[in-house]
Amino acid sequence: MRKLTVFNLMTLDGYIAGPGGDISWHNVDEEFQELATAASNSGNTLLFGRVTYELMAGFWPTPEAIRTDPVVASGMNRSEKIVFSRTLQKADWNNTRLVKDDMLAEVRRLKQLPGKDLTILGSGSIVSQLAQEGLVDEYDILLNPVVLGKGKTMFEGLRNRLVLKLKETRKFGNGNMLLKYEPVR
Repeated sequence: MRKLTVFNLMTLDGYIAGPGGDISWHNVDEEFQELATAASNSGNTLLFGRVTYELMAGFWPTPEAIRTDPVVASGMNRSEKIVFSRTLQKADWNNTRLVKDDMLAEVRRLKQLPGKDLTILGSGSIVSQLAQEGLVDEYDILLNPVVLGKGKTMFEGLRNRLVLKLKETRKFGNGNMLLKYEPVR
């Protein structure tokens, strides 16, 4: 069975994006770059909601992304990608498939297939839905020592309590902390 992991950068007060989708607070450095390089070249299938998909598809295939971060850009562009959206009309980023309905059934089906694991980047709108159904196997949170006061959480709309167990931590030189959690079932 394939594993579904969520990877998100988060502020100390629990936001994955600030007002208006602002992510300028992301505190990334060489250590983060090593993590991003490994993740983007893992061969995992990437899952997105519409907003994150449009952000990623608007950057990674561009000449600027390929020039400034060629290894991550190559991995992102090469990866199989699935975007879940009822409103998006087409998904034309290389190796992307659009799923318009029954996201939960599709994720359940994907988890049963052989192959590499599944990774959600950003996409708080689908994280909370999948978490609610017990479909997420691991949450990898890169905690940035920043407080915004308001923004978008990863678990907006969660109806029931989600209890997690800490699996691993890693301290970064710039003050970021990677926290890996798994659900207590």
